[in-house]
Amino acid sequence: MKRVLVPLAAGCEELEAVTLVDILRRGGLQVTTASLEAGPVTASRGVILVADMVLQNAMNGNLFDLVAIPGGMEGSLALMECEPFLAYLRRMAQEGKRVGAICAAPMILGKAGLLDGIRFTAYPGVLETNQFPNATYTGTAVEEDNGITTSRGPGTALDFALALLETLEGKETRNVVEKQLVRS
Repeated sequence: MKRVLVPLAAGCEELEAVTLVDILRRGGLQVTTASLEAGPVTASRGVILVADMVLQNAMNGNLFDLVAIPGGMEGSLALMECEPFLAYLRRMAQEGKRVGAICAAPMILGKAGLLDGIRFTAYPGVLETNQFPNATYTGTAVEEDNGITTSRGPGTALDFALALLETLEGKETRNVVEKQLVRS
């Protein structure tokens, strides 16, 4: 069974975090949520989330198949300042593992050096695109390039989660999960 890490930090976007966990678990993936500190995480709209473990413990010796980072400005800034997490993301990319970031979270990828030479998207205006002259901001709902999947924000969270599921488990699994959601 493929394993996914969803990091949670105070101020994360709860709609994105919960959508990621829900859709990826529906698709049969083992999803671990991990917080920067022990205890409940208060998300951007006051929803209280309880992570499975502390992020440092989740990263310690573990290499997941995917790290899927929810956005939310405050949570993204907190994760962006966690150097061990940035190093972990670089290691994931070097090992050919997948990384996904939505909304403000692509800022984290930028700081980790993972946007260089790829097409990406993010919440409009959250990144100064001239800081990444070798990257191309597309503004699309979901963008996939060279093992990196990015998305725009809460309104695209379902599309983002389904794209990540398809990347790990294939189109057939995505179709089964999407059909259960009654999207059309």
